[in-house]
Amino acid sequence: MEEQRRIRKTGIVILVVLCALLIAVGLRWSGYKRGNGVRGQLGKEWTKLELVLNQIQHNYVDSVDVSAFIEETLPAIMDALDPHSIYLPPEELRSADEELRGNIEGIGIVFNVPNDTATVINVVVGGPSEKMGLQAGDKIIQVGEQTVAGVQMPQDSIVRLLKGPKGTKVDVLVKRYGEDSPIMFSIIRDKIPVNSVDVAYMVNPVTGYIKLSRFSMTSYTEILEALADLMQAGMKQLIFDLRDNTGGYLDQALKIAGEFLDANKLVVYTEGVHRKRQDFSTYKRGFCYDMPLVLLINEVSASSSEIMAGALQDNDRGTIVGRRSYGKGLVQEPVYFSDNSGLRLTVARFYTPLGRSIQKPYGNSSREYSFDLLDRYRHGELLQEDSIPRNDSLRYVTPGGKVLYGGGGIIPDVFVPLDTTKVNDLYMRLSRQNLPIRFSMEFADRNRKQLSAIDAFENLEQFFAEHRPEYEFLAYIRKQGIQPVQAQWEECGDIIMTQIKAYIGRNTHLEDKGYYPYLGRIDNVLEKALKVLEDQSVTKLAESASAIPPVGEDFDI
Repeated sequence: MEEQRRIRKTGIVILVVLCALLIAVGLRWSGYKRGNGVRGQLGKEWTKLELVLNQIQHNYVDSVDVSAFIEETLPAIMDALDPHSIYLPPEELRSADEELRGNIEGIGIVFNVPNDTATVINVVVGGPSEKMGLQAGDKIIQVGEQTVAGVQMPQDSIVRLLKGPKGTKVDVLVKRYGEDSPIMFSIIRDKIPVNSVDVAYMVNPVTGYIKLSRFSMTSYTEILEALADLMQAGMKQLIFDLRDNTGGYLDQALKIAGEFLDANKLVVYTEGVHRKRQDFSTYKRGFCYDMPLVLLINEVSASSSEIMAGALQDNDRGTIVGRRSYGKGLVQEPVYFSDNSGLRLTVARFYTPLGRSIQKPYGNSSREYSFDLLDRYRHGELLQEDSIPRNDSLRYVTPGGKVLYGGGGIIPDVFVPLDTTKVNDLYMRLSRQNLPIRFSMEFADRNRKQLSAIDAFENLEQFFAEHRPEYEFLAYIRKQGIQPVQAQWEECGDIIMTQIKAYIGRNTHLEDKGYYPYLGRIDNVLEKALKVLEDQSVTKLAESASAIPPVGEDFDI
């Protein structure tokens, strides 16, 4: 009986999928709102599907809720095409577009949920929450009529409660350190700018560092501003961090990559069955075309990140440091429908200037594709360079003689393994219980007045020198029932305390400029990037010195 039910259910799903597929492809149910699609009749190869639809419509025993079937089955239909063609219902499409446009509509806070209570980390300057008096450290108890503290509510659910259209009101009840009673804030939502440059600062007197989290509509402008500020601060060389950057707008990647290339250099090209090859090249010499450059990537860097990395690598520009990138090289074209839903439909592939396909194989197994990163870890690729697959049939050579490989993703010039040093049982236990973050929040609450006055990194360093939070943290974890073994703490304590300083630094006016500089001290990829730049500088000096004739040496003229 169970098997009959399963077969019947499968048959219904197949019929529904056929129905939804025909309607989706024909675009008869909503029509285009905007986009690059073209209305037209389906080819005769779709006739059988239309016959099936007619039979369902005119002869099926029950009425069919076509709209509901479509919403349920379209994601599965798109998944059958390739891993990155997707259907987005109205709300998901709006959220995706907001993030890429570089602004959202909400109350203007950054929060975390370290211990089943959403705690405000930062308040956006000039945003609705700041204007109403919300502060870093406030713990959100209630949003509207919904209790959100102590109820195991997922973080994304709290986000949905706080976000909303500009001009709408939301009541937020918070508990503030030092106050006996909760405080109610009635906040009018507004547009909140979302920066794609997480941080830009000087690592040392000559080295600038920029971390870009996504390629949003405002990224190019943000990068130009960051470059100008760093150059004014004395930058002579740059580390550009694209780790964990999953991509975004192609035009932003082209513009940003162009600032590090000479004129008339091919950046990327696209090609597909229904799309002729289209080349994208620089048209002018970039602002930093000859500046010493290291680009950081890892296994999560994807799409536009890989376009930029591939362009620099193929043009013998800079050094790519890190681990092999994700391997997303499919071009998604947006299609919008009149009900505010839409598609991201794959129409072509990205190729680096030398012709390397960025897209990794996906075959017929979506599970195999989805678990690729886990497989990389299991096979040792994240720990050992020799485990990176290199196909000699996909071997390319740059004009400068560098050997590169295609087959999916960008293989870095300098490999840096996943850092597992000093990660012991104590470190894992503290991290699993989220104790470093929870302690940081409590510490920041107790020292809020002093932290709020800190506006320079040197002052933050001085604050930690005076307060020495290590002793407080060790006492804190003992209260949690953890008795650290001295040898284990000596091994991992430096990492833990550096992370804690970073979390606390984020609770000052420095925000990410009080966060990333500390993380950089325990970042083996950043450490390798600095070593690469140092070696290049030494080599350049040696070459310059060898070109200068020794004093007093005779030459025949």
